[in-house]
Amino acid sequence: MIGSMAFPAVMSPDCLAIRVSSLDIGHNKSTRSKERKMVVKPWLKLVTLACGALLAASAYADFPSVPKETYKALNLQQSASPKELHQALVKRYKDPAQGAGRGTLAKYWEPIPMSMYFDPASFYKPPTSMKEVAARDECVKCHTDESPVWVNAWKKSTHANLDKIRNLKPDDPIYYKKAKLEDVEKNLRSMNRLGATEKLKEVGCIDCHVDINAKGKADHMKDLRMPTADVCGTCHLQEFAERESERDTLIWPNKQWPQGRPSHALDWKANVEVAVFAAMPQREIAEGCSMCHTNQNKCDMCHTRHEFSAAESRQPEACATCHSGVDHNNWEAYSMSKHGKIVSLMGDKWNWEVPLKDAYAKGGQTAPTCAGCHFEYEGKYAHNVVRKIRWANYPAVPGIAENITSEWSEERLDSWVKTCTQCHSERFARSYLEFMDKGTLHGLAKFKEAHGVAEKLYKDGLLTGQKTNRPAPLAPDKEMFAGFTQLYWSKDNNPAAIELKVLEMGENNLPKLHVGLAHVNPGGWTYTEGWGPMNRDYVEVMDENTKIREMAALQARVAKMESSRRSSLLDIQSTDDKLSLGGLGGGMLLAGTLALAGWRRREKSER
Repeated sequence: MIGSMAFPAVMSPDCLAIRVSSLDIGHNKSTRSKERKMVVKPWLKLVTLACGALLAASAYADFPSVPKETYKALNLQQSASPKELHQALVKRYKDPAQGAGRGTLAKYWEPIPMSMYFDPASFYKPPTSMKEVAARDECVKCHTDESPVWVNAWKKSTHANLDKIRNLKPDDPIYYKKAKLEDVEKNLRSMNRLGATEKLKEVGCIDCHVDINAKGKADHMKDLRMPTADVCGTCHLQEFAERESERDTLIWPNKQWPQGRPSHALDWKANVEVAVFAAMPQREIAEGCSMCHTNQNKCDMCHTRHEFSAAESRQPEACATCHSGVDHNNWEAYSMSKHGKIVSLMGDKWNWEVPLKDAYAKGGQTAPTCAGCHFEYEGKYAHNVVRKIRWANYPAVPGIAENITSEWSEERLDSWVKTCTQCHSERFARSYLEFMDKGTLHGLAKFKEAHGVAEKLYKDGLLTGQKTNRPAPLAPDKEMFAGFTQLYWSKDNNPAAIELKVLEMGENNLPKLHVGLAHVNPGGWTYTEGWGPMNRDYVEVMDENTKIREMAALQARVAKMESSRRSSLLDIQSTDDKLSLGGLGGGMLLAGTLALAGWRRREKSER
């Protein structure tokens, strides 16, 4: 009985006594009154201890996937209530010193109209053209005409069909959502947003865009908001806490990157604190990066509006918009691998509605997906995708390669082995991961050699236009060689062609080589991408280096010859280099030289 009772998060002894006395069914009032003194007090002591243990276990069991590092960083016990956890997470989440807002380079850039949708907390303002004051049901009625696709998507969503979730049977593949809904309601009660016995009727427009479980009407010009991740986290606290835990579980041992980066939890900070992003006057180009770097601010990059389908977000295509392209072609590499091909051939026969932990056993899945591998850690699944990061896509980052055989990295390698052994033997998994590491190191060595050659040209002042036509980059950047800024900013001979070549080699082709290896796409690291293009880069760098140095040597020789000739012809008093002026040829040469010298003197005096 006790195990099945729903005790409040905090229960006084008096309250507990009332609950216990209510169990005395079958006794009359006077009997219960007499027995309470004899029976309830011993029971009270026992039940108080039992409930304390149950409550502590329950609080921990609610969020077993939130790592202890996060509770420690937030200065919380793992038995913290949902309200306490949410408040601590939101406080950190909204702190500019922890990565919120415009960043430390804010003075260099101004937002454009689209910026309000990338960072709503900083820039969103309610519309001034819509004067409606609407209640919950009026939102749907109006937007059915104004934006029907939004409404149709919402009507298909779990948010719009909570009663359906409550009535699910255990054999339904989405039965797990029933427990999830109960957790959401528990969270809201802890935050005093839902009554003790009140059920959440729906999650409608007004809940996300005004306030959760709002009862009144909303003024479009005053009350509307664009939901940020902490708003979603009010209900989906576990997922929010898991995502935020990326800040605490990705701590590079030698500070190769700032704490918590790269990750979804701090991808906006990583965007706005790039110097070229802040400096570029072409704001629409710069904000192209923002369109992917908004996961820190919002949840709708993966769970797209307004259906917010979990099944959709579990499919690899959901990751493709951002994890693709010249500098991190994860989607292309995965989709061309055997893993990706199985998904494309067989994925329509799988049940994407089951949670990730059941994808193989109950969903019929027979190959790994992005979420299946990257959400998994030590056999459990969570919205923390960085707990196994080692190379982080960018092998050229200083210190990454040196760190790859450290104890820190080896522990993460072991976690990858556990992931891979869901399908492969441990020997196969370790062999391939070693294969990946060594292949990446081959590419890194090729890049470093080419980079060193080009950098020596820079140090010698031999890059094209380096001494005559190389303007400084825009503030806050300063003069650099092959810096990230030069991928997006150029002026005159800054950067030089050979400089850009080695920059692209390290920032684009080397990551492609590693990504191809990591996602088991042979052409992605050998021929089509990776080594083949890197080899071409290398050849072009060496070819250009030879041309530049040969030209520099020729220019130096010509300059020396001209200097020697002038000295020999004009300094006829020299005892070291006497000219033989005998004969007609010598006389003509002397006469021509003297005449030319005299003409230059007259021209100079006339000026």
